[in-house]
Amino acid sequence: MTALIYCPFPDAASAEEIGRVLIEEGLAACINIGGEIRSVFAWGGSVSEGSETPALIKTSESKLNQAVSRLEALHPYDAPAIMGWRCDAAGSATRDWLGAL
Repeated sequence: MTALIYCPFPDAASAEEIGRVLIEEGLAACINIGGEIRSVFAWGGSVSEGSETPALIKTSESKLNQAVSRLEALHPYDAPAIMGWRCDAAGSATRDWLGAL
């Protein structure tokens, strides 16, 4: 089964650097790095805002928890927002690709 991880980064360079580590370590097959987004969020008892770079990481269900833990350890934020989930459906080529992790 396939899985996805969503995580915002402070910039595209840090997303790419960390994504490459996850891929090289066999915890992910791909990272899609989006363009800059604007974030408005509750933090430390107040509302803050800033620019971030979103990323979607493709992995297998069997590697999901390990990939999330490793991403959390590598991420430059003190408390990164990392969300992973198992996919209910995926194309057969995608299942084969991610199942090879």
